[in-house]
Amino acid sequence: MKHSVFGKFKWLAFILSIIAVFSVLLAGCAQQAPAATTAETLKTPIRIGGTLPLTGGYADTGKPVYEGYKHWVEVTNAAGGLLGRQVELTIYDDASDIKNAVTLLEKLITVDKVDLLIGGYPGTACAAQMPVAEQYKKVYVSMGGHMASFLKGYTYSFGAPPLMGQWWFEGIYNWLGTMPTDQRPKTVAMFYMNTPVGMAVQEGASERYKSLGIEVLTNEKYDLPLASADSIVAKAKAANAEIFVSGGMMPDGVLTVRACKTQNYNPKLYLQAIGSLATAWVEQLGSDGNYICSGNCMSYKLPFPGVAELNKWYTDTHPGAANAPDYFLFGYCWTQVLQKGVEGTKSLDDTKIRDWLKSNEVSCIGGNFKFDSKGLPTPYNYATQIINQKVELIWPLDVRTHEPIYPKPEWGK
Repeated sequence: MKHSVFGKFKWLAFILSIIAVFSVLLAGCAQQAPAATTAETLKTPIRIGGTLPLTGGYADTGKPVYEGYKHWVEVTNAAGGLLGRQVELTIYDDASDIKNAVTLLEKLITVDKVDLLIGGYPGTACAAQMPVAEQYKKVYVSMGGHMASFLKGYTYSFGAPPLMGQWWFEGIYNWLGTMPTDQRPKTVAMFYMNTPVGMAVQEGASERYKSLGIEVLTNEKYDLPLASADSIVAKAKAANAEIFVSGGMMPDGVLTVRACKTQNYNPKLYLQAIGSLATAWVEQLGSDGNYICSGNCMSYKLPFPGVAELNKWYTDTHPGAANAPDYFLFGYCWTQVLQKGVEGTKSLDDTKIRDWLKSNEVSCIGGNFKFDSKGLPTPYNYATQIINQKVELIWPLDVRTHEPIYPKPEWGK
């Protein structure tokens, strides 16, 4: 009986030793497997996808955004890639059609199965794509679709920087706030185009002026196309408004400048919403386009790291170009912010990237951003003024390229 029990223990010990050997072998295989997987993963490019209007009505600005995306890929890959992997970019042409923008973004997510998204253009396309990105829990960095698109409760969308109509004159308001009260203009006449962009720029403007002690004499909207600006200017002149706000696009803005000159209406401060930053503004108006103020959140003159190098690369590779276009810089900046999130989390997990971007300050060519729960930085915009037929940054002080000229000189001076 004792002999039988002893034999059983010997067999049990033998079986346990065999199990131990297999356990060691399996553990060794398990340790080696991730190394093989990692090596294989490093050979696979990270795929980033999005849509842009490369044809159609918005192609003139969509193409520079695309070039900004492509140049970021070139710079990133030359520096070793993203997370040690090369980057591949897939951008579909949505032909300036919002429905195409939505359909093609879904294709990138569900069929092409890209690793990451990058935002579209213009704001109307972004507003339509943001709920798609939210549905599939994909980080979406873009200009956004003005404030309304960021008030929908989306958590995966970021404006980095946004093109925010409501912030268009933020730099101007802040600059006016630094003026001694006795030097500050006392009255304002505002006229805005009756479009989503115009209404975004108009939103909250009356309250901002009133908070500065500036009386709002006129706050009206007009329909496009504007055949004549004569009646608009006549109202502002009759009211003797010291600030004149032309809240439209370049075609109606040009008409308004010419009407002001013809009627010899010369406000102390002349604000133009969209258009005065384009080279065509000076080409059409010459010296009459001088001293007009506006706003922007991107410029080749910004002092932030990387901007000067991008401007040099662009002018070196585009014969005849005076500077890097704003939309080229926007494109580069949006991809740069996405890159910061990936590198910050060391992963392609969109939820981790989203949470990291909302918990850390991000430095990029647009400045330093800290995003709130809506995916927006603190409201800001740089005040600009046309001086000697060039766009200069006049506020805030840390980006200023020229002293503001105020009050506005008489026409022809």
